[in-house]
Amino acid sequence: MNKIQLPLWLIKLTHFEYWTWWMFYIPLLPYWLFQAVRTRSLTFFTNADPCIDYGGFFGESKMDILRQIPAKYLPKTIFIEKGTPLKEILDRLMQEDLVYPIICKPNVGERGTQVEKLYSNYDFMEYLSNVHEDFIIQEFITYDIELGVLYYRYPDQATGHVSSVTRKEFLSVIGDGKSTVEQLMQQSTRARFQLDSMRKRLGDMGMNEVIKADEKRILEPIGNHCRGTKFLDNNFLKNSQLDAIFDKIALPIDGFHYGRFDMKVNSIEDLYEGKNIRIMELNGVSSEPGHIYDPKNTLWAAYRDLAHHWKIIADISIQQQQKGIQPVPFGILWKVVRGHFVS
Repeated sequence: MNKIQLPLWLIKLTHFEYWTWWMFYIPLLPYWLFQAVRTRSLTFFTNADPCIDYGGFFGESKMDILRQIPAKYLPKTIFIEKGTPLKEILDRLMQEDLVYPIICKPNVGERGTQVEKLYSNYDFMEYLSNVHEDFIIQEFITYDIELGVLYYRYPDQATGHVSSVTRKEFLSVIGDGKSTVEQLMQQSTRARFQLDSMRKRLGDMGMNEVIKADEKRILEPIGNHCRGTKFLDNNFLKNSQLDAIFDKIALPIDGFHYGRFDMKVNSIEDLYEGKNIRIMELNGVSSEPGHIYDPKNTLWAAYRDLAHHWKIIADISIQQQQKGIQPVPFGILWKVVRGHFVS
């Protein structure tokens, strides 16, 4: 008997992780307003991390943030201003010993937009033709484990805590020795959402390739929801040892109190020893506890954990205000957001 194929729009509605952000956050609006009343500010979140523009809520420079992280935890990274000649960029790649593959991403990014893994000068020139803003080039880190680690520290405390650990499982298929890449993707709910983008990226030859039995093929190396990545709850890794490791990473960042480190590690053993860690990005108050998107998670648990983290931000904001560090006025923040979407 043939299996019933549900339409994609119905599958999306029945999977929590694919809900659009506005549908998801509307029920939490009263709680957010409650925290605004507590903190006496609609923009209470913007003073949690004064070391990041607008606390990392919107429009922050990734490179400005990376420069504040201890260098030993960073991949090789260079900043490219819009309009920089190709020869100058290639010269800088040679100077920094950056070899393909490389990762390119906008300096001010949104949910994985224009983040690409590039394999050659041809790929790079094509990327340049499509990017019209400042961007960052990073070495591609080959470590197998990619994590999102959310950390916070109250301003009146000397140390902080890891509150969420998320492991990223990249979009992939496993061969059976007879099915093409496209056929394997058709058999996976998650992969089906990425068929159009994969057809553009792999072409007919790539989509019609037959993968040998039991071979795992990663189709998308960028760890983002919109690129098919599965987020897995790894909160079982939290302990005092992990807190101490992230104190070493975070405390040198003056004015940092809340955010998520997107990183790769060679092994969990190395993570606990604080070695072989490479941080690709640090996001501020817009950071979500990524574990809530684990497909096994419930909607109620996601709301509970989000509310808990919003309270942490609000408590940090209150302590910051007591120290004389005020939130960004609503009018200024509105102009920044409006300017981004209007321009």
